[in-house]
Amino acid sequence: MALIVQKYGGTSVGTIERIRNVAKRVERFRDEGHDVVVVVSAMSGETNRLLALANDMTPQPSARELDVLVTTGEQVTIALLSMALQSDGYDARSYTGAQVRILTDDAHGKARIQEIDAKRIRDDLAKGRIVVVAGFQGVDGEGNITTLGRGGSDTTGVALAAALKADECQIYTDVDGVYTTDPRVVSSARRLSQITFEEMLEMASQGSKVLQIRSVEFAGKYNVPLRVLSSFEDGPGTLITVDQEDPMEQPVISGIAFNRDEAKIIVRGVPDIPGAAYRILGPVGEANIEVDMIVQNVGADKTTDFTFTVHKNEMEKATNVLKNIASEIGAKEVQSDASIAKVSMVGVGMRSHAGVASNMFKVLAQESINIQMISTSEIKISVIIEEKYLELAVRALHSGFELDKEPFEAK
Repeated sequence: MALIVQKYGGTSVGTIERIRNVAKRVERFRDEGHDVVVVVSAMSGETNRLLALANDMTPQPSARELDVLVTTGEQVTIALLSMALQSDGYDARSYTGAQVRILTDDAHGKARIQEIDAKRIRDDLAKGRIVVVAGFQGVDGEGNITTLGRGGSDTTGVALAAALKADECQIYTDVDGVYTTDPRVVSSARRLSQITFEEMLEMASQGSKVLQIRSVEFAGKYNVPLRVLSSFEDGPGTLITVDQEDPMEQPVISGIAFNRDEAKIIVRGVPDIPGAAYRILGPVGEANIEVDMIVQNVGADKTTDFTFTVHKNEMEKATNVLKNIASEIGAKEVQSDASIAKVSMVGVGMRSHAGVASNMFKVLAQESINIQMISTSEIKISVIIEEKYLELAVRALHSGFELDKEPFEAK
């Protein structure tokens, strides 16, 4: 018998029939003797509907009242799922984040979990109940309802699994696991049976949207085994854990992630003096704009071109900030480019294999794809290219590194 935390996303509970299907899946685990805690999101589209209501009421709703409003979506789902379980003869009880007392800070809309009181859940499990908890939400020290940000239900599931010391946290979604890359771009993409926390964190941060980054960070910190599964078909899914079971079969590259939402900003002719980088990035950071990749090239004329990437939605804001700064520091001009994309190769096997970067560059060169920026870490290589070549690059790299083959088949 195991203690399992299951999380079901919005598409998994998008209709009454799908909620009934989730109930049947939960019941199978209970029938096998497992203790089950279920975390659910709002029905698909419900959060957007509630946000639209708020915007119809006022163009600038208060963050506190917005949290009160949008958390009702999950409250509907936990009640309906509990009703479905009860109608099948199972003892189930639902809780909002405040009732479980998922204590967070007071940052409405992007709160972080500080503590979870798991006593009520443990008491219910001891009585043989299935516990259903609303994802995405908590309560601050003053009793105000808070939300964890988009995708926060994943974080709720992992945090509960950590607090309860669960044997596994299962994330059910509309895909049947983590793939070597997006199957919509590469039809031969292969589902991974296992991947490390490190790799999944890099994949998520570089554009893979299977799991929310914070949930992977939480799972890695508290060593909670994660499994990504499909809500609509049975299968083993993908296990995300600390280490691969068999290092001998560990591939050099586990997957390719990509991001179309990048924009590039170039500050040209910056005087090559100490503090120039801070004079540029300081105001950008103060404007709450997140910077991703950075490249600085010093020319023979003692000036530098300072290039960095931001989210595409932040490009105009960042450019406006820097136009004022450029004249102050003696830079020549500020340019921006939204027609770029980022492609990243991820794999813990890079640590013990040389030549990965050169092979990546060779594959891209063979397709006449120019690399504009490069960033590396121990287990990741990212490049910025023209957006129009993104899918070609992903397909070429996937084939070039033989990611469509099982690890023991790859060269």
